[in-house]
Amino acid sequence: MDGLAEREGIRVTRPEAKSYVGRGKVAGQEVVLAKPQTMMNLSGAAVRELLERYECAPAEMILLIDEVDLPWGMLRIRERGVGSTHNGFRSVLRSLGTDEFIRIRMGCQPEHPVGDRADYVLNPMRKPEREIAAQMVADAAEAVDLILTKGPNDAMARFNRRVDTSESEEDSE
Repeated sequence: MDGLAEREGIRVTRPEAKSYVGRGKVAGQEVVLAKPQTMMNLSGAAVRELLERYECAPAEMILLIDEVDLPWGMLRIRERGVGSTHNGFRSVLRSLGTDEFIRIRMGCQPEHPVGDRADYVLNPMRKPEREIAAQMVADAAEAVDLILTKGPNDAMARFNRRVDTSESEEDSE
């Protein structure tokens, strides 16, 4: 959210509905950018309150989340579905009572099994991860722009691709 806000010159600092909120334009459309400030596994309450306050249907929302079930750098855009182990995502599903909203999942899968996923995502990133994350943030901001201008199908066609985490055949020979 910070990357999108910075790119569009929107300050997401106003406390509102258990979130920090900023209003502005993305792709020529009026938007509300929000960062829930609840515990992650309770973020659905903030999302529901924001949608009610701004009189928006869930289908008008784009949710951006980190996703340890996807490799680093991978974006996965969907219009509906429940295929995520992310507790914040599950909270949003429970609070809204629907899965009919666009989501952009941003991969940050560990290279090895971890005991506590929350601890993993809250730890500082190493330099290679920061570089991948910076590109992923830029891609996610571009995906939001594409969703707003051309629709989710165009964004899915462009960004829903596997990230190759293995060496290429040439490198392994």
